[in-house]
Amino acid sequence: MREKNIKKVNIGMIGFGYIAHGVFELISKQKEYIKKKTGRQLDIIRIAEKDLEKMKSVPEEMMKDIEFSSDAADVYQDPEVDIVVELVGGIEPAFDFVSKALNSGKYVVTANKDLMANRGEELYKIAEQNNVDILFEASVLGGIPIIGPLKTTLASDRIYKIAGIVNGTTNYILTKMGKDGLSFNEALLDAQELGYAEKANPSADVEGYDAACKLAILSSIAFNSRVVLEDVYKEGITKITGGDIEFAREMGYCIKLLAIGTEEDGKISARVHPALIPSEHILASIDDVFNAVYVYGKYIDRIMCYGRGAGDRATASSVVGDIVNIARNFDRVKKGIIYGCSCFENKTISSIDETMSKFYVVMDVADRPGVLANIAKVFGDNDVSINSMIQKQIGMDNRAKLIFITHIAANRNLYSSIEKLKKLDVVERIQNIIRVEDLD
Repeated sequence: MREKNIKKVNIGMIGFGYIAHGVFELISKQKEYIKKKTGRQLDIIRIAEKDLEKMKSVPEEMMKDIEFSSDAADVYQDPEVDIVVELVGGIEPAFDFVSKALNSGKYVVTANKDLMANRGEELYKIAEQNNVDILFEASVLGGIPIIGPLKTTLASDRIYKIAGIVNGTTNYILTKMGKDGLSFNEALLDAQELGYAEKANPSADVEGYDAACKLAILSSIAFNSRVVLEDVYKEGITKITGGDIEFAREMGYCIKLLAIGTEEDGKISARVHPALIPSEHILASIDDVFNAVYVYGKYIDRIMCYGRGAGDRATASSVVGDIVNIARNFDRVKKGIIYGCSCFENKTISSIDETMSKFYVVMDVADRPGVLANIAKVFGDNDVSINSMIQKQIGMDNRAKLIFITHIAANRNLYSSIEKLKKLDVVERIQNIIRVEDLD
């Protein structure tokens, strides 16, 4: 009986890379299952891809009812297309494609973190003006549901902190460095060979750009105020050495690239950087390409979202999940309220100088009496106190390596002391500075 009432929802895809292949495969294989769940039949009717050679990887019988071309306009201008799935990536021309699709009265689903972290506010306004919606669960953490829960299940709570591992590539590299003793360059090469990192230019991952985009999106939703990429402080993992990992382990920590967003008294802090975290903390056990994020709320206390944060299958699952969400709500008169923009406040963005952290500091120094006292005085004069320290001899030439963990200090005070320490004749070099997060 229900079959007679089945309605079709037509999909047009822009871009046909590996994630789009996953979306295509999942919809094709699960069509009947989705139909039973939603009362809607999902049909992909158009695909636009500049490189038409990519189409040859799909069996011909699966493409017989699909129109394909190299022009994205063929998708968003087609009156038969109900949902446009943008999987091109980047900001341009993706913004042009998505804005035109929304202006044509079409829903949009995207996995594009760069687009949403930089131009999300504009796209939300266009969607609202055209009584449609833009959904982007796959833009953050791949197959791990977090945007939907923040906008629905957790919507009544006051979220004050988000912290976790949001980039699988850097987590894989740090895992290989920590467990297999690889250098950064060796671990990066391994990640590239396995397809986890771009071979041509891996900087988006290893310099923290990817994680910063994701944090901007999550912070905007969690704290109800627009946070864009340029608001996020970021450091990558390129300066992390095997020595840092060993010293951290000796002091009871491991090193992870963390994304941390907080809101307090109307001020938002958003930062991405390597951090020492206690070895017994659950995030210390998140290895390889897996991601995990803690959400801290005033009412629920905290929850953790964990799983595969990238890959064609994980990301495709979230993309199709958004499509199903739209399909279920397709007959609503007010279509733009599936999620909608939740940035109804205008909060201040804190500078990194205002943040408070413990710090791990490694320096090479002259090994002679009075050196430690001189260093401690510089720290003390800048309101930085030392929590713990270990000393390692360097060869036989009266040089030593000092590894400090400070008590909580203002970022500006720590770096002020570092500038003064560099001028001491007993300090040969500051090897590294990494924040320490206890993650209570």
